[in-house]
Order: sequence, then structure tokens, then C-alpha cells
Amino acid sequence: MSFQLLLNVFLAFLWMFLQNSYDTSTFLIGYILGLIIMFAFRRYFHTRFYVGRVWAIIKLILLFLKELVLSNISVLKLVIKPQLDIEPGIFALPTDLKKDWEIVVLSNLITLTPGTLVVKVSDDQKTIFVHALNIGEKEEEIKGIKNTFEKAIMEVSR
Repeated sequence: MSFQLLLNVFLAFLWMFLQNSYDTSTFLIGYILGLIIMFAFRRYFHTRFYVGRVWAIIKLILLFLKELVLSNISVLKLVIKPQLDIEPGIFALPTDLKKDWEIVVLSNLITLTPGTLVVKVSDDQKTIFVHALNIGEKEEEIKGIKNTFEKAIMEVSR
């Protein structure tokens, strides 16, 4: 991905030098033309086209922001109630993620979402233990995390 990004920036600068114009609009035109050229020759790269990965990163960030807002609202509803009607608990989340950075990102996303906290990652890194403020149905919690955060992280990394 970094090679493709650097190549695209190089093509944009090359376009600026060929046009003998050194402003932002010329750079952006060169960047877009570089994208088109790289897209045409994408089969010669050993990795997937980097724009797809950038789009997956943007989707992951937007997903996190959506989950952050929704979980803030649900925690606020729990706190505002006159009686605390919660069922805190710890559940085991089996994960399909393999790389260390993927597990770290998933753990951080879970921890940064209000109402949940990663307590421990197993030694074999196949299970993450999560504490939830209001656990409800464990299978639904597991399915929710796997279908949102884990799936989005897999799109970014694979």
C-alpha cells in the first residue's frame, strides 16, 4: 500500500513538473491522473489497489463513530434511569483475527466504546475477554462485535 501511495504522489509531482505549474490544483489533477494510470496497471502490483484499503479504513472510522454515538446513548439511558437495571458480566469473544495489530485495534475499539472493556486477551490470541456494563444476551453481543468491528478490520487488512 505504501509503495502505491508513494508512486501516486510521485506521478502527481511529475505532472506538476511537466505542466510547469506548482499549485495545489495541478497536484490534485496529477494525483487523479496517477490514480487512473495506476488503476489501469493494477494487475502488475502484488497487493490489492490501495484505494480499496483507504476506503475500508474510512468505513472502519465511520463505523466506530456510529457505534460510539449509539453506545453513549445507551449508557446515558442506563445512567439516567432512577433504578440501575443492569447486568454486568464478562464474556469470551472468539476472534478470527491473526495479526497482533488487528487484535490490538479490535481491543482498542471495544474498550473505547462506552459500556465495554477488554479485560484480557488469551495467550493463544484466539479469545478476547470483554466486560460489558449491560451484557444482555452473550451470543448477540458476540455476533454484534464480529459483524461490525471484526469484519471491518478484516476488510482493512486483507
